[in-house]
Amino acid sequence: MLLIVGYVIILAASVGTYAVHGSLMALWVPLEYLAIFGLMIGGFVASNTGRSMKATLKAIPSALKGSPYNKAMYMDLLAMMYEILAKVRKEGLMSIENDVDNPDSSPIFSKYPSVMADHHAIEFLTDYLRMMVGGNLNAFEIENLMDMEIETHHTEAHGPAHGVAKVGDALPAFGIVVAVMGVVNVMGSVGEPPAVLGKMIGGALVGTFLGILLSYGFVQPIAGQLEQKVEEGGKIYQCMKVVLLASMNGYAPQVAVEFGRKVLFSTDRPTFSELEEDIKARKG
Repeated sequence: MLLIVGYVIILAASVGTYAVHGSLMALWVPLEYLAIFGLMIGGFVASNTGRSMKATLKAIPSALKGSPYNKAMYMDLLAMMYEILAKVRKEGLMSIENDVDNPDSSPIFSKYPSVMADHHAIEFLTDYLRMMVGGNLNAFEIENLMDMEIETHHTEAHGPAHGVAKVGDALPAFGIVVAVMGVVNVMGSVGEPPAVLGKMIGGALVGTFLGILLSYGFVQPIAGQLEQKVEEGGKIYQCMKVVLLASMNGYAPQVAVEFGRKVLFSTDRPTFSELEEDIKARKG
């Protein structure tokens, strides 16, 4: 939503202020628009693999949506992990085998739809819980494995943001290319009256205008939104990691979830009392 608001402000500040003292029709040069968008699409296709393009096109709509990673979602996550670890502490690791193998039908997991909506996070959690059920684990080795998996996920998730940013970086140069093409056309018409030449030069400069406006006003903001969403989406893995490691090191469930609470961003982190009261309320 904020992306749309930003776009409106950008258009009002650029095209709107220009309309006060100029003619908007002077900016309507269809071939310039066609050339800019063609170069933008061509650059995007040429600089990405099919997999990268598919991931980028899938990720772009998320820039228009709010983040699911908020305080309420993390409260659900910590409460869910507390319930899992409490069951392990009370009944043993084998007691969660069915929950881990079939999280969709698990009485514990199904109580937290906001967490279940993140399939990658659930896969991360169940994989390590399954390893815990399978046998004795070395916490240091598991931490190293978790770090490598999180890094892999983080690198992959950054792909769409980097792809969009590269297109944004190229747009000003594409605008210059289109402007130069227009100037070449003008130079071939030097015999025309000044009024005609002025219109042609103005049309050529529209290419530069479009390239810069589209880059910094429209494409780069999308890249920025995608970048922020990657950072927000990575925090859930760090939270689950420290909770699981704390449990492996022998800490009680109440203490383990406190480890997870402490790594959250300040804007999403519940207080100690809020988390404690929430867990008590869920226990009934």
